[in-house]
Amino acid sequence: MLSVIPIPAFNDNYIWLLRQDSTTDVAVVDPGDAKPVIQYLERENLTLSTILITHHHHDHTGGLPELTKRYSPRVIGPNNPQIKEIQERVSDGDDFRVLGRRFEVMAVPGHTLDHIAFLGPGTPSLLFCGDTLFCGGCGRLFEGTPEQMQASLSRLASLSEDTLVFAAHEYTLANLRFAQAAEPDNKIRDRLMKECQRARDLDRPTLPSTIGRERQINPFLRVDSETLRSTASAHGSTDTAESTFATLRAWKDNF
Repeated sequence: MLSVIPIPAFNDNYIWLLRQDSTTDVAVVDPGDAKPVIQYLERENLTLSTILITHHHHDHTGGLPELTKRYSPRVIGPNNPQIKEIQERVSDGDDFRVLGRRFEVMAVPGHTLDHIAFLGPGTPSLLFCGDTLFCGGCGRLFEGTPEQMQASLSRLASLSEDTLVFAAHEYTLANLRFAQAAEPDNKIRDRLMKECQRARDLDRPTLPSTIGRERQINPFLRVDSETLRSTASAHGSTDTAESTFATLRAWKDNF
């Protein structure tokens, strides 16, 4: 069985650690900071064999120099020469094995142009989506276009509803507050907000989410909702799914 363990970093990042059964070899996703990873590995007597990178932002790659020097792991990530430590550069449709399990690469540009996601094995499947999809939200558009991001999110939303969503940040409560403004009558979202508040009060992660849950509560996956379009129309165009997404994203940027 593949276990996924959150290692908190910075103010709100999660570095996801993957471990197969009771073996000591592990993988981590997006280690922006080496220190908490090293502390966890030493405490649990584990060996870092693989690092997966979703995109080039420093809070996802900053730990690479120290971790690669210390452990010499295999490093897999996007085909972006900015990330010098990557040994295996992958792109959409590629697949590879980590800890004996097959992972598939999905290109999900929008937040950055090089952004990829990793779809992992099991029932349910495991999605490591970096800063593309969050619980209740999505990443800012630093490099891509609204059309690119909306297409990336639509692609993720088409995955099986039980797919577990391991986003890279604890943004859930802030995202759900915006979702409340964008779609006031969503009772499923309101119940989730209470659950997530209880989790945070206990210093527990609100992640992973699921694709099925995100389809129900995430405004950026609900651009066809008439209620949401009606509310968002006060902030811009909502004539199409793409224009509704662009309006929502601009509104959220200044919310």
